[in-house]
Amino acid sequence: MILVIFDYTPITTTTMHKHLILVLALLFSLHAKITAQGITLKPEKPNTSQIYEDIKKLNFLGSVLYIAAHPDDENTTAISYFANTVKARTAYLSLTRGDGGQNLIGSQLRELLGVIRTQELLAARKTDGGEQRFTRANDFGYSKHPDETLAIWNKDEVLSDVVWAIRTFKPDVIINRFDHRTPGRTHGHHTSSAMLSVEAFDLVGDATQYANQLKYTDVWQPKRQFFNTSWWFYGSRENFEKADKSNLIKIDVGTYYPGHGLSNTEISSLSRSQHKSQGFGNTGVRGSSDTYLELINGDYPKSGNVFEGIDTSWNRVKGGAAIGTILKKVAAEYDFKNPSASLPELMKAYTLIKQLDNKHWRTIKLKEIEGIIEACAGLFLEARATTAQATIGTAITVNLEAINRSDAAISLKNVRVQQTSTTVQGQQLTNNERWNESFTFQIPDDAAYTSAYWLNEKGSLGMYNVADRQLIGKPETPVSYWVQFDLVIAGEAIHIEKPLRYKYNDRVKGEVYQYFEVVPEASSKLEDKVLLFAKAEIKKITVKVSAHKDNLQGTVQLAHDNDWIVSPASIPVSIAKKGQEQLVTFEVSPKNNATESYITPTVTVGTNNYTKELVTIDYDHIPLQSLFLPSEAKVVQLDIQKAGERIGYIQGAGDAVPVNLEQIGYEVTTLDPNEITTDQLANFDAVVLGIRAYNTVDALANKQPILLDYVKAGGTMIVQYNTSGRSQTKVYPPYPLTLSRDRVTDENSPVSILANDHPLLNYPNKITATDFEGWTQERGLYFPNEWSDEYTPILSMQDKGESPKKGSLLIAPYGEGHYIYTGLSFFRELPAGVAGAYRLFANMLSVGKAKETDKKIKG
Repeated sequence: MILVIFDYTPITTTTMHKHLILVLALLFSLHAKITAQGITLKPEKPNTSQIYEDIKKLNFLGSVLYIAAHPDDENTTAISYFANTVKARTAYLSLTRGDGGQNLIGSQLRELLGVIRTQELLAARKTDGGEQRFTRANDFGYSKHPDETLAIWNKDEVLSDVVWAIRTFKPDVIINRFDHRTPGRTHGHHTSSAMLSVEAFDLVGDATQYANQLKYTDVWQPKRQFFNTSWWFYGSRENFEKADKSNLIKIDVGTYYPGHGLSNTEISSLSRSQHKSQGFGNTGVRGSSDTYLELINGDYPKSGNVFEGIDTSWNRVKGGAAIGTILKKVAAEYDFKNPSASLPELMKAYTLIKQLDNKHWRTIKLKEIEGIIEACAGLFLEARATTAQATIGTAITVNLEAINRSDAAISLKNVRVQQTSTTVQGQQLTNNERWNESFTFQIPDDAAYTSAYWLNEKGSLGMYNVADRQLIGKPETPVSYWVQFDLVIAGEAIHIEKPLRYKYNDRVKGEVYQYFEVVPEASSKLEDKVLLFAKAEIKKITVKVSAHKDNLQGTVQLAHDNDWIVSPASIPVSIAKKGQEQLVTFEVSPKNNATESYITPTVTVGTNNYTKELVTIDYDHIPLQSLFLPSEAKVVQLDIQKAGERIGYIQGAGDAVPVNLEQIGYEVTTLDPNEITTDQLANFDAVVLGIRAYNTVDALANKQPILLDYVKAGGTMIVQYNTSGRSQTKVYPPYPLTLSRDRVTDENSPVSILANDHPLLNYPNKITATDFEGWTQERGLYFPNEWSDEYTPILSMQDKGESPKKGSLLIAPYGEGHYIYTGLSFFRELPAGVAGAYRLFANMLSVGKAKETDKKIKG
């Protein structure tokens, strides 16, 4: 983090603007002092009931770590129970960020989806009271067995991250979401998370294991480890009722919290509903609700209390007894009408906590009690930048606010930028009298750009590359810019740090907070991430250059390999104002026999070269995310033919397929499913339904007759995959077919052609086995496993050790047209520039067009 310090001389509220002396200094990097779930972007303003609950939590010194594989795997009811009922420090370790899933709210996939789901997990923890941790494991997609998972992930590195999470969080109790003894029964990531957790339990206390971690932390040994089982793991509720439960602890997690006005299960539902990109909105329930914990390691707690035999009072730490005595008194005498009455005793406890030798609990409890002291005093402390973004070397203005909304004696002594200060003598923060000031500082020359730390370096299929050990596990990049307020409350000194943020007023949303970010002088963007070229074709490629400072002067080049020709060599750019853009155009063409490659725009400003693209992710349910990622486009010389011109596309869960189809010359129109008519569809050569369209677009049920009439009249309709199992999914095909959970997860699995003579494989491109080379993440998912005789299965494929799956691509004539259902993952392959996937999709769009072409030629 950066500690921001400035000072001023004695003033009164009416004359402070005349006498304030600001000391400017550069900010310097420190490690962020924030909890595992990151800072709260919008300031917290707890009510008296919430303050009281926080005081009770302050008196509990025990921790629970919940471990699973993905965002949404966690049992939010259990997390909320331990955080809010037991008052334990509770965290969820998700081994991945959910990068390999699908996105129901937009088109972002892979690492961008991982950023969204990271923020959704943070929102969930904010709701249920837990904290959030991760490993470096990359969610590469569905895995059928932990052997595959751990080979792709790099087992030793992920295991080291689990050990690191346990050693740094120091849980007394670990709870696994999945069963480590059943490999192959569920997602390989699921079982792997439990297997790694069980293995780590025996390693974390051994100083010879991952000894390099001990430069930053200590060994630790949890007391117990459980498996959070349920009837699902027994196959049915009936089987679970009959099962031996002598090794299980039953916990009623249906607690009602009068201070919240909610039950624990209602809070859990609110938490789970934060997973919006997965469509996991959840309705709250009330009443008794049981969860079960099966003991895996440690001794069985006969009382049913997972903390049995663990001292969770302040007596746990040396010097803690006196703190416990004070805080018990605070809790017993807490005045809901006047929380500030607790401040004298709280300040005594704060001073004693600062003196503890136990660094782990000292750090945790100092942050907790600081928040309680702020809340009891009605203190509001804030540091706001007047701009959301700034470049290195830029001077920015920071607006400060401090207000004491109690009768407590509080004085503001200093606000610090670095270590230089001038003490204010007795500057009082009088009840409800607001103090405001501003100062200016310059972003230092060695400041790091703001971005997701796990995306800064290129990783592998299964792992993110993070070299800094102290960053590993953090949910997001630590805040770098902090302001420290030095105060005296009830005669005791206290230092409270606030992150530097940007705030503005939106006419609809009202008060909006954003992270303050350090950005490069310039960024560039290629609109198309895949560029397809016919032999010797010349394309005009536009680069959008964005200025992040005033008066940007520089040049732009396109880096490329020798198989490609780019003209001109460079183009000058001149942008007057920060936030403005300039478009420049290059001509790009392949040489003979050019291979697949990448082009990268480079903006040169002075002696600095910038090759990153600014990517923003902006949804109402998460903070605005700004990422600087490599700006590049894949260039492919592709021999591809097509028939037809106009395509109608009905979006489902969100994908980039329409943009990809435009790359091969189609005119794609996005259709509103509520508005489609027979006359409208007659204008298209083919209609394509996006992924999970029937899962997510209710209007399709009523519009299906119109769509099938379009096919019957001679059109081609392509339906991409829909899920099965979560609901009674109906895809309304013209002839019966049944969706299954069949999938082929190995993107390199062999593909056999079943219908070699079928027009779909021969016109206008000849499809062969080579077209299935270079696929990414998977072959496909949720294939039909039953269908009527009207369908022709085109392909067969299978994962190792499994039976052939023949439902990946089915086609049936219907009237004068054709209906195609495919579970092939075109939504992944086309954005990745997989040439064979483009050729096959072009053939699907061209079905039935051969005769039309022949007619035109003869005519």
